[in-house]
Parts: sequence; C-alpha cells; structure tokens
Amino acid sequence: MKLPKAFYNWTSLSGATLAMISFFIIVFLILISMIYSGGSSYLGLFTYIILPVFLVIGLILIPIGMIRKTKKDKKTAPAPEQKKWPILNLNDTRYRNALIVFSFGTLIFLMVSAIGSYEAYHYTESVEFCGKVCHEVMKPEYIAYQNSPHARVACVDCHVGPGAGWYVKSKLSGLYQVYAVTTGNYPKPIPTPVENLRPARETCEECHWPQKFYSRKLKFRKHYLADTKNTEWDITMEMKIGSNYEALGLKEGIHWHINPDVKIEYIAADDKREVIPWVRYTDTKTGESVIYQSPDTTINAKQVEPSKIRTMDCIDCHNRPSHNYHPPQEYFDNAITAGKVPKELPDIKVAAMGVLSEDYPTTDSAMEFIESEINTYYELLYPEVYDTAKALIDQAIEATKEEFKKNVFPGMKVKWNKYPNHIGHLNSEGCVRCHDDKHVSMNGRTISRDCNSCHDIVAQGTPGKMEQASALETLEFKHPIDIGEAWRETHCADCHKDLY
Repeated sequence: MKLPKAFYNWTSLSGATLAMISFFIIVFLILISMIYSGGSSYLGLFTYIILPVFLVIGLILIPIGMIRKTKKDKKTAPAPEQKKWPILNLNDTRYRNALIVFSFGTLIFLMVSAIGSYEAYHYTESVEFCGKVCHEVMKPEYIAYQNSPHARVACVDCHVGPGAGWYVKSKLSGLYQVYAVTTGNYPKPIPTPVENLRPARETCEECHWPQKFYSRKLKFRKHYLADTKNTEWDITMEMKIGSNYEALGLKEGIHWHINPDVKIEYIAADDKREVIPWVRYTDTKTGESVIYQSPDTTINAKQVEPSKIRTMDCIDCHNRPSHNYHPPQEYFDNAITAGKVPKELPDIKVAAMGVLSEDYPTTDSAMEFIESEINTYYELLYPEVYDTAKALIDQAIEATKEEFKKNVFPGMKVKWNKYPNHIGHLNSEGCVRCHDDKHVSMNGRTISRDCNSCHDIVAQGTPGKMEQASALETLEFKHPIDIGEAWRETHCADCHKDLY
C-alpha cells in the first residue's frame, strides 16, 4: 500500500509501530479480562492507563515525523511554486490510501477510545484501583476497610461522592499522590485528610440521613481480664442513639447533634481535631446561641472567625467508619469471644498483651517475636500446659498473628493510637473533647460529662454473677478491677490509651 512520501521517515514509522503494538495489546488485554472476568489489579492499570498513553504518543509521532520530513524535503529540493496548504488529490493512489487509512483508523480509534475511556473511568473509581495499585502505601487502609461495616461500599462513594467537580478535584489530588508514591516522598503513617473531606451531608447522608436515626439499641460486649483464668467481664449498655420515644425523633440522644433544628459549631486547636476549646450551640428555630469555652485552652478574638469555625457533622464522631484500627486489648478480646483464641489457656491474655504492646520494624519480625515469646512464656511458666496442650498454644499464636496483621502495619507505622477513634471515650478522648464539664458558657452552663446522657448500663459483671438493672433503671458503672473512685475523677482514655 502506497502512502504519501512524507510518511516514510523513522519518526512516523516508529510512531505507527508503537501505536499499532499498543492498540493490539490493549485489545488483547480487554479480551483476556472479559474471558477470565477480571484479573490482576495491575491488568486494568496497564490496559486503561499506561498502554493508552503509549498509543497516543505513537499517534502524535506520525504527523510530527511527516511535518519534519516535508520541511526537510523543501529545503533540499525547493518547489518552483510555494504552497501553504497540502494538496489532497484523490486521483493519486498514495493520497487516496492515506485518506482511507486515516478515516478508518480514526473511526476505530474513536470507538476504542470511547470504550477505553468508559472502562478507565470505572477502573479508577474501583475499590481495586484505590486499594491494590499502591499496595504498600494503601495496604493498611485496604485491609481495615475489608473488615469494616462499609466493606461493600466503594471507596469513591465516601471519598469523592457524586458530581463532576469533586471527581476532577480528586483526580488532581491523585496526581500528587502518584508523584509521592513514585518518589517515596510520603509520610508514615499517612495523615487523615480531615481538612479535605467532602461534607458528610453530601456523602454519608446519601444512605444515613438524620431523620432515620430514632431507635435506641442494646450493645453487648465481652471483656477478659489479664489474669490466670482470663476472667470474663461482660457489660450490656442501652445506647441512646435517639429519643426514648420514637415520636420525639432527634430531640434526645446521641444523634441530637445532627438534629436539623440544631447547629453545633466548634474550633479545634490542632489539625487532628483532638483538642476543642470553643463550641457554639445554635437553635435554628429560635435563633438562641450559646458559646462554651474551655479554660484549658484560650481562644482569642482573632481566632473566632468564619474560616476557623467548623459545623459539626457525622465525621466529627464517626471519624473511622471504614478504616478503624483496634487496640490490642479490644481485638484480642474479640478473638477470644469468637473462639479463635482458647479461653481455657491460663494467662493467655497476659502472654499476648506482653508481645502486642511492642513496636516492630516489620510484620515478619512481629510474627517471629509473637510465636517465640508466647511459646517461651508457656515453656517456662506452664511446662505441663506446654507439653499437653501445645495444639491450643499454637492455635492462640496463629489467631494472635492474624488479628495483629489486621490492625498493625509496621512498614507504614500504622497502629490504633496513630488514628484515634472518636466514638466513645474509652481509648481516646472522643466525646470528652467537649463533654468534660469544663466547657462553660457566660451564664455558667456547662457541657455535661454525664455518661448516662448517651448510654445506660443495664447489666455488668462476670457470667453467673451479673448485676442486672430492672426496667427503666440504670446501673452505676463498676470497674472490673478495683481502682477506688479514680474512674470518677479521670477520663477513661487517660489510662486506657497508654495501656498497650
């Protein structure tokens, strides 16, 4: 097939070769993914992102080579008459072939580009792309997400949400992230991007809208003491998510904070929003407004400006809805409850907490240390158990490793205390960032620290000796270990956040 003379140069021929090879590989990979229904996360990366770049580069090289060849020919053999535009003579076989190739090539390219662009869009919006492509960096978030209540909700539904504006913004932000991962220029652990998150009313409330939160619910938890018998300590609480009576809607309870008739605003003293010295309550119906300030941190007049004030929404409490890293005592208790760790092994929680409290340079070193230390613990302190119940010890070791790998990632320096969960107040400040009896208004009103505002304890204690509350009553909290009245005077997190 004869083509215009200008086409025959190394640049254009190289571009055509590159484009054709890229095109056929793309088609081949698309067929492979269709036949085998998916494939590796990197298959989509090559098919829809990397190879199309080479295809476009090849196509661009073709006209560049032709233009350079034409200019070079004009210099070496100047035409008697200079013409500004190229002549398209369809009676000439070369030009006719070039037009046919260009027309059909363009049509095929546009069709494939349309399909490829559509697939590329969906691929870059997929959980696979978010969680697996940047494997080492995103591994902690991806594993935590898979073990979360939102495991079937796509990452982009929360992190991007609907609309072209936030889609473009996320992709522009992604360009820097690609650069950071490529160069290794990223922090460990990755900070939570709280300042760049889309408002919860545009993401969370697509499924969880305020008018939905009415019911209260019972929460059952099993804990195990670090003693020889791994003594079980159970607690049942009625969580006051909504009002006592459904007809009252959000007039009471935890979700009162997002009542459409109420507006809660605050100023945080740090980037992580762990310290909140200034809170403003506004009744949107009456216009009543009350400001509460903590004496521990002073806010001057210059700091009280609109740009620094945040309106409270779901994420201010539910800040780890899909990427929650549990503390050792919590995930180990859950492992015992689930039967993964044999409760009958004496001192198993003591032995496990001793190794889970350590910091490790790598996951492999952690696995070796966990196995070595727990085996040594029983070999030295419980030789009879080590000889007769080695299978149970091995089971406990494997379960401990499994739970560790779900919650601690030494390579990225990720663990539970790097990302405090603001739900509750046991392992982090959470509720008591505001509810501490210290935030006081001008007329002396305080933000109450009364735990019964959010929950009632209806049962607590060891099985068989449970303390039970009668209907419509609540029990006073009883600490599993006798610490006197200290639990009344300090925040739970003051001790628990430094336990392990």
